[in-house]
Amino acid sequence: MNYVFSEKVSHLQASAIREILKFTSDPEVISFAAGNPAPEAFPVEKVQEISAKLFAEEPIAVLQYGITEGYTPLRDLMKQRMTAAGNFKADSEELIITSGAQQVMELACKSLCDPGDTLICEAPSFIGSLNAFKSYNVNLVGVELDEDGMNPEKLEAALRANPNTKLIYLIPNFQNPTGKTTTLARRRELYALAQKYNTMILEDNPYGDLRFAGEDVPTIKSMDTDGRVIYAGSFSKVLAPGIRVGYGIAPKEVISKMVVCKQVSDVQSNNFGQMLAYRFMTECDFDAHLAKLRSIYKQKAERMMRGIAENFSSKISYTRPQGGLFLWCTLPEGEDMMGFCKRAVSEYKVALVPGSAFMVSEEDVTFSFRMNYSTPTDDAIDRGTAKLGGLTKEMFGE
Repeated sequence: MNYVFSEKVSHLQASAIREILKFTSDPEVISFAAGNPAPEAFPVEKVQEISAKLFAEEPIAVLQYGITEGYTPLRDLMKQRMTAAGNFKADSEELIITSGAQQVMELACKSLCDPGDTLICEAPSFIGSLNAFKSYNVNLVGVELDEDGMNPEKLEAALRANPNTKLIYLIPNFQNPTGKTTTLARRRELYALAQKYNTMILEDNPYGDLRFAGEDVPTIKSMDTDGRVIYAGSFSKVLAPGIRVGYGIAPKEVISKMVVCKQVSDVQSNNFGQMLAYRFMTECDFDAHLAKLRSIYKQKAERMMRGIAENFSSKISYTRPQGGLFLWCTLPEGEDMMGFCKRAVSEYKVALVPGSAFMVSEEDVTFSFRMNYSTPTDDAIDRGTAKLGGLTKEMFGE
């Protein structure tokens, strides 16, 4: 049979980086290509204890249908926490529990964007969100980052050129893939541009609780005076990604549409994950848990940066993240980034994610690649950076 796919998905293709990532099944390969929390970050014993209590005390509630908006005790708790953080206004906003933070991006795009509408994102940006946006046939426009965040002059040029812009998608804290943090001054500039051109901001903050250096920066959501910021958070990086629990905050009118859209996607997020997250936050010392995570990632990030500094060619530049799970390395301009990544995995047994995977189009020019420090062991970080260092010096000199 000749299958004819819908216009929404016919243009979506498997990423070219699969050619590189397929090597990660080789047990000899050291993978810096993942994005998973560190194995030692999972509170396994506490989760086992809470799970047993849930199935002993509330088995039907765990296994039964729930409401689309989410488990009420968890929603109320998150509203309290987000109000304290300046991210929630009870009189005008609502909060929805989602199946991971990425569903917030998908529901926001589905609710607000028609095919052909423009959605502006950072370039580079998170591949999962990019694919979600592309599935709705939006006009996806990438605006490059500088050291302070999305470039405001180039954002304004994109807004002028695309008066049908519905959303500006930003990851201000420890951005995936670059590890960069948008400065407070830049956040204010970006919000002012959204006001000037009457568009909304989609603020994705899955890594905000994982700051291990520097000072906290207020969210863009906390600056929102006229209901134009949709905020996304997640338990994936602070508890466990497998429970698939995230949340979105937006004006009540927007959340009501997102609820309807979610009802036709998955009806509800799973009750067990929501109830587990609620009990973990109320029965355990959540702040102490976050402090432990920050300590783990601080040590791992510093180890990887030290390995880069000691082993890499001086011609390689790299970001120095203050939190999150990633850093971003850049080859000298004009060099073959994809060729470097292919040699790294095939000859040196170290897997990286080519920067092209995070661009609006994989044909967009970039000389960078992403490295993850949360998943590999300390020994793997040491060996992997030493191996890559040899390749960088072979290709680019000392």
